[in-house]
Amino acid sequence: MPQLALLSALAAPYRRKLVMGSLLLMAENGVALGIPWLGGLYASGLLGLGTSSQRILLLLLLLLLLQAVLRFVTRSLLGVVSERLIADLRQRLYDHLQKLPVAWFQQNRRSDLVVLMTHDTEHLGGFISGTVVTLLPQLLSLLGAIVLMLALDPLLGFWVAALVPLFFVLLKITGRRLRPLSARLRQSHADCVAFFNQNMELVPVIKAFGREQTESVMFRRHTETMLQLVTREQRIHALLEPGMQFMTAAGVVLLLYLAGERIAIDTMQPQQLVTFLLYAALLTRPVSVLAAVYGDVQMTRVVLARLQTVLDEKQEDLASGQTMVRARGEIVLDKVCFAYPDRELVLKDASLHIAARETVAITGENGVGKSTLVHLLLRFLRPQSGCILLDGQNIETISLQSLRCQFALVAQNVLLFNSTIAANIGYARPDASQHDIEHVARLAKAHDFICNLPDGYQTMIGEQGVRLSGGQRQRLALARALLKDAPILLLDEVTAMFDPEGERALIEECHDLFAQRTVILITHRPASLALADRVVRLNNGALQQVGCRTSDLPLAAGGLVGVCKS
Repeated sequence: MPQLALLSALAAPYRRKLVMGSLLLMAENGVALGIPWLGGLYASGLLGLGTSSQRILLLLLLLLLLQAVLRFVTRSLLGVVSERLIADLRQRLYDHLQKLPVAWFQQNRRSDLVVLMTHDTEHLGGFISGTVVTLLPQLLSLLGAIVLMLALDPLLGFWVAALVPLFFVLLKITGRRLRPLSARLRQSHADCVAFFNQNMELVPVIKAFGREQTESVMFRRHTETMLQLVTREQRIHALLEPGMQFMTAAGVVLLLYLAGERIAIDTMQPQQLVTFLLYAALLTRPVSVLAAVYGDVQMTRVVLARLQTVLDEKQEDLASGQTMVRARGEIVLDKVCFAYPDRELVLKDASLHIAARETVAITGENGVGKSTLVHLLLRFLRPQSGCILLDGQNIETISLQSLRCQFALVAQNVLLFNSTIAANIGYARPDASQHDIEHVARLAKAHDFICNLPDGYQTMIGEQGVRLSGGQRQRLALARALLKDAPILLLDEVTAMFDPEGERALIEECHDLFAQRTVILITHRPASLALADRVVRLNNGALQQVGCRTSDLPLAAGGLVGVCKS
């Protein structure tokens, strides 16, 4: 029932056009039901028992023309509806994904989302505008043909009506294998996409270790597994439709035998036999289409289940909470505890007080939770206990939209768009002028190398800035953060890719710049520590003050880390 409700919700915006398409299909099938009747009248004319065969042929030609026109209009209408439905579904899915928390993306594979956004949305669009819309017209066509056959000859019509349920029983038995097979095929498709995406990102590593042949063999295993599943699925589909057609044709042969006996005893006329057989032949189309419907339904149930799972994920509420215009920048962590699912605590009663416009460097070994601390400040993650205060206000009470406006982030793994340098820097503030962009680029020591590029600020940098060096990418990320002009800067290993000379130049430039903001600087680089008013070490889940530029202050046991400001 939840899947049916979801399907109805997806189809609701296009209800009128889908109904129109269904009515047009009914009209087309109604015209098709008239063709066998004319065929019988034509046979009657040939036998000299009815009206002129020429008039019948002319009327038959007009019906065929009307059927062709109706088919053209129907396919045009439903084709547009299908593409519109797919586009809107992708937009809805994209908008929903954008509002999910970062933690959700850390627990789900990107390849699954790629398959859902591409293959699965196309399947649902085709199912709604194709399978669902044609279902009622095909059923009416089936019933109409049977009713007319009963009118022609009740006994033979009864045999036809008795054989149709048998077809669908056999159809259900065969189709039981499709649903689990469809689920396995979808998973195999996602695995193949995941392997491909990963290896495209790791091309330099693969080449450096000479593993091209090995990776090629592994990719072939993925494709062969998917090929085997696709082949099995296609065989079942290939069996369903022709199998139903053969059984229908076998039924027609049986009817021919029975009709021959009825003609012999003069209880049925030859022209009636022609009409009856034409209706029997017409039955093959709705029966074969309905056979395909069953398999399609099984595949759709798998797709809808996955889509429902994603859409049921709780979105972030960006608007609820108090609005903070511009923070002073005082941050307090009070006994914060945090652990990732099924893992030990990363932070254990971590406490820290950062004064407004203070620069604090946080050091520690890899994996101790320094970047986690940044994610907690941005509410990408939420602590299991304790609280975080911004200007004395619990960040849980501040609206996400205004909270994140207070921070500008330069992440350890620099994330850039496949666009121009100007567009990447300007992403922080869409209304920024070229002068603003160049100003922050100079502050980030990026202007000189940008001007040396062939197209300057209009240079395309490729996916994730692949055409730039690591240090150049970090400088662009820093310029983007500076352009946001937030009161708090979060710099996660911002100088990791800088050469010593570039790092020294950046430090000299940033002293005055950092003095105007609260800065949390996560770094291992000794030179970068010169930027900090205070150094705090994260060790065993606790924050321990190491020292400051003017003095070393002891940490009060169990309390907040004291302020050490030059």
